[in-house]
Amino acid sequence: MTAVPTDGEGLFWELVEPMLADPAVRRSTMMGLPCVRFDGRFFASLDRRTGALVVKLPPDRVAELVADETGEPFAPAGRVFREWIAVPRPDRARWQALLAEARGFATGPVAPDQGAGSGGGSRRRPARRVR
Repeated sequence: MTAVPTDGEGLFWELVEPMLADPAVRRSTMMGLPCVRFDGRFFASLDRRTGALVVKLPPDRVAELVADETGEPFAPAGRVFREWIAVPRPDRARWQALLAEARGFATGPVAPDQGAGSGGGSRRRPARRVR
């Protein structure tokens, strides 16, 4: 019988593992935090200090998730990243859905002012809603 992770980091890697079967998805680091990228674009990370899942989504989606108290603004060193949200409470179903949503956001088209491998920039694809 496989142990069920109870901490944020264990759950993060368990949920990310199947995504790594796609050669476009790679492990990496972002500001010293473990993360995953799709085709070079960051889409999810884990804040080891807090155990929070950190995902990149459209700014309006981040605002919605903050408003409904699903997560908190991601603000390392006090600077808020408008396309990132930290989801502090490990929740398998919610984290899995948010990881899929963030991966979908990362695979969307890049805005004209951004290069394909820049890792930043706005995406035009609307996000799927996760509740």
